[in-house]
Amino acid sequence: MTEPTDKPPVPVLKPRSNFNNWISAIGGVVAIGALFSFALLVWMDFTGDHNNPYLGIFTYIVAPVFLITGIATAFFGAWAQRRWAIKHAMAPDKWRLDFTDPGQRRYLILLGSGGVVFLLLSAFGSYQTFHYAESTMFCGQVCHQAMNPEFATYQRGGHARVDCVQCHVGSGAAAFVKAKINGTHQLITYTLDSYKRPIDTPVKNLRPARETCEKCHWPEKFLGNVDLTFDHYLSDKKTTPYSVRLLLKVNEGRPGTPLSGIHWHVSKDSEVEYYAADEKRQDIVWMRVTNKKDGTQKIYRNEEFKGEPPAAAVRVMDCIDCHNRPAHVFPTANDAVEKSLALGTLSSTLPNIKRTAVQALLQKDIAGSADAPAKIAEFIKAKYKDSPEVPATVAAVQKIYAETIFPERKADWRVYPNNIGHKDWPGCFRCHDDKHKTAAGEAVSASDCTSCHVILSQGKGAELTALNASGLEFKHPGGEYDADLTCADCHNGGIQGK
Repeated sequence: MTEPTDKPPVPVLKPRSNFNNWISAIGGVVAIGALFSFALLVWMDFTGDHNNPYLGIFTYIVAPVFLITGIATAFFGAWAQRRWAIKHAMAPDKWRLDFTDPGQRRYLILLGSGGVVFLLLSAFGSYQTFHYAESTMFCGQVCHQAMNPEFATYQRGGHARVDCVQCHVGSGAAAFVKAKINGTHQLITYTLDSYKRPIDTPVKNLRPARETCEKCHWPEKFLGNVDLTFDHYLSDKKTTPYSVRLLLKVNEGRPGTPLSGIHWHVSKDSEVEYYAADEKRQDIVWMRVTNKKDGTQKIYRNEEFKGEPPAAAVRVMDCIDCHNRPAHVFPTANDAVEKSLALGTLSSTLPNIKRTAVQALLQKDIAGSADAPAKIAEFIKAKYKDSPEVPATVAAVQKIYAETIFPERKADWRVYPNNIGHKDWPGCFRCHDDKHKTAAGEAVSASDCTSCHVILSQGKGAELTALNASGLEFKHPGGEYDADLTCADCHNGGIQGK
């Protein structure tokens, strides 16, 4: 007979899932937190006022990466557990999550508490990410370190308190998709350091001006003239000041009447279309003006353009065609030095200081921003030797260079034309040059100095106090100029003419 034994029967544990292990549990917590963040970001993206492409990077790239990482970790834990079990079939199962084990219970409680905290932090982080992705700091300093020149010019511009997304991000389903694709493309090119230098302009995917500019600048408020004063300095030994005060004829009409003056170009009663033969829209060869009241049209061509423009390349003129650098103006070397002289940060007592400062900025052997300060200092010291004003002058010119010329990005005014006015670029004279004519020979008149301006005073000192309300004829400093030339034929942002 078999003697009875006092040993209790060994409990038979049910086969457990390979996912029942600590690695898979941690991966599950990460995946749940990422899924929660993804859902929250998607909800904020669809219900927010702006379809921010940079928020799309966090929503559709970063959050899914964490979700996939968490899921991958969970599956890795299952694979590792199965591999361990095969190799250690007779050994105790030390990876099992067992709530009956007091030691494991403590760790599981800690893991669960940490998971709850992780979810709360994910919610807070997602909300902060939503707002941070719309901030100017993110656009200009984090994601767009590649666009430091644009950020620097934005900070000095008239739109410095307008968030980037207000103009650069559209609304609606089509804009939503474009914004996500564009944001992803920017992330890839920035990561691979394959973005263009300089960034191409004009930007083809900007929202229409009527959706952006006119939300603040109402056409109904385009009334009256604007009083402007332009302070210049001649490139002579004394750096002689020369100012022009004028009224800019923005709109000569009265409230309730059709737009006239400069802003006639965006009047609701007329439509101006054009075709430019170059990517930068500087060489305009064809124009069509439509009177919306009676439907009549006038087509103007220059002498070189004989055919018809491609229909897809014809553009309806809007604010951006003249105000093409509304928030990112790259001042010329000449303008930047003149501003410094006007503010007193650059002394005008040194002989030929304007010419010298501009020449110091435009040295051909300045290869990059790193060697620019030394090259500028060397150039100015060679001109003025041991003058006590040299240190302050060097510092002022070095500051101008750092704020306006970006050789590492190949970005400055020479590659970014500014179509407002006509001094350093063709601007208005792209069309108003007497060379664009209809089939009947009617020309788009070439603007003279009184077509868009009323010059109230010009010169220096007491000459500026003698205002003439009926307007003065423009007096070119330094002598008469050839009437067949435009301003930009001689002025190019530097000292030498073209």
